[in-house]
Amino acid sequence: MFRLSKLADYATVLMACLAEEPARQLSAQALAERTRLEGPTVSKLLKQLAQVGLVSSTRGATGGYRLARTAGAISIADIVVAIEGPLGMTECSIHSGLCQRESYCTVSNNLRKISAAVEGALRAITLADMAAPPRQWQPRVSVERVASNGRLPEASGHEQH
Repeated sequence: MFRLSKLADYATVLMACLAEEPARQLSAQALAERTRLEGPTVSKLLKQLAQVGLVSSTRGATGGYRLARTAGAISIADIVVAIEGPLGMTECSIHSGLCQRESYCTVSNNLRKISAAVEGALRAITLADMAAPPRQWQPRVSVERVASNGRLPEASGHEQH
């Protein structure tokens, strides 16, 4: 099963909470209360998100956290990469040369295509999309793009490597 880790999920929840009131600074404690996440987990995630420039922090009694960019300029991929590191289905789809089987593997190229598709989908969805009411949000990649054989159509020269 392919799924986000709990920490990446929680980071997305925190970022969506900050996106609800972008002009307001919220303390780690306030964010923990609003999201019903454990305080230490919230603090850890906010530190990671600040290190990569997704949130900005201000110290002091009136300090707190806010988005460093607009919600429309932050993709879900940005959040996942901040918490998990590079996106990829397998190690070889992130870095070549790490697998002893790479020279004769028959599926590595297709796994790279799958990784690129997943990354593209996560980059296409912004934090603003996540914060929007569900009925207003429409996916940028429609289900109709999947052919009757269950495959995505060939890329139009915009493949990411």
